[in-house]
Amino acid sequence: MALSEGTRKRIQDLVGSDRVVLFMKGNRRMPQCGFSAQVIRILDSHLPSYTTVDVLQDPEVRNGIKDFTQWPTIPQLYVDGEFVGGCDIVTEMEQSGELEPLLEGKTG
Repeated sequence: MALSEGTRKRIQDLVGSDRVVLFMKGNRRMPQCGFSAQVIRILDSHLPSYTTVDVLQDPEVRNGIKDFTQWPTIPQLYVDGEFVGGCDIVTEMEQSGELEPLLEGKTG
């Protein structure tokens, strides 16, 4: 399914709404899947605040985010407007020490 211009703009606005944005199932307090919960645990260990978008509340965004990034799964993490990855990538970056400087804005 092609991503409509309206949905693309909504997702782009959500991605740009905060430095760190997580598209997930559920919310920060009540993740609705294990992968979302894992990413929340990792982010909570580094950041006092960030934005989450509950894709279960919005089927248009739930389907559109996959086309937006060409990434088939949720959760999806964005930092500074850039797609970082899903649960496996975020977990690997956490274990390798790459995630903390990215989240703290100390890269490059």
